Amino acid sequence: MRTGPAVAVDAVLVLVFVLIGRRTHDDPLSLAGLARTAWPFAAGLAVGWAVTLLRRRPPVALVTGVTVWLATVVVGMLLRAASGHGTAASFVVVATVVLGAFLVGWRVAVRQFRRDASSSSSAA
Repeated sequence: MRTGPAVAVDAVLVLVFVLIGRRTHDDPLSLAGLARTAWPFAAGLAVGWAVTLLRRRPPVALVTGVTVWLATVVVGMLLRAASGHGTAASFVVVATVVLGAFLVGWRVAVRQFRRDASSSSSAA
């Protein structure tokens, strides 16, 4: 998989995380509200991808997923705190778990799919 599609998948998953959070807390789904909630995590995602590109890691590598995940959470929470938004311990835990499942999880699924496809084609 190329970098562009992988970045897009990650961005969509961060947006899904934000949408789930806003919906869970009955926040209106306005564009301004969505942007206000998403920007710290989008900035963290960008930092994670910058590190990944500098290190020249493959987009689907697990180390890429972990790098992007940790940067998204850490930078996102630091920016939320700096901008006066909540960083309650329970939110940090939920964000860490959900974003980890999303940003690392799809890479695990792709790797498994590739492994399964490779083993079934070599068995044929």
